[in-house]
Amino acid sequence: MTADRIFAVLGGLFGAAGVALSAMAAHRGGAFIGTAATFLLAHAPVLLAIGLVAAGRPMRLATALLGLGVVLFCGDLLAREFLGGRLFPFAAPIGGSAMILGWLGIALAALMSPGGGRR
Repeated sequence: MTADRIFAVLGGLFGAAGVALSAMAAHRGGAFIGTAATFLLAHAPVLLAIGLVAAGRPMRLATALLGLGVVLFCGDLLAREFLGGRLFPFAAPIGGSAMILGWLGIALAALMSPGGGRR
């Protein structure tokens, strides 16, 4: 499976998880669930878009970093909510930092590439 297809699949999964967690937060409550849902829904379109435009290597690397950040950040919040503990120490801050760096990498890749990040 190509990186582009993986990003599109992750975008769809992040979107579905975000909607499901939003519904759960509305019915059950839980600030951590709502925050995770918001972050999943905010980042899902990015992964989907990058996957659909068949981006070049720098854009794919930045998007991978963004996706990893979302998984760590949301995973840590959801582990706190459902498991009563963290994924591992500093998982959420590491994930948040990875998201910031991923967004900056996407911007940099778009500026550097003559095709706006496409091959």
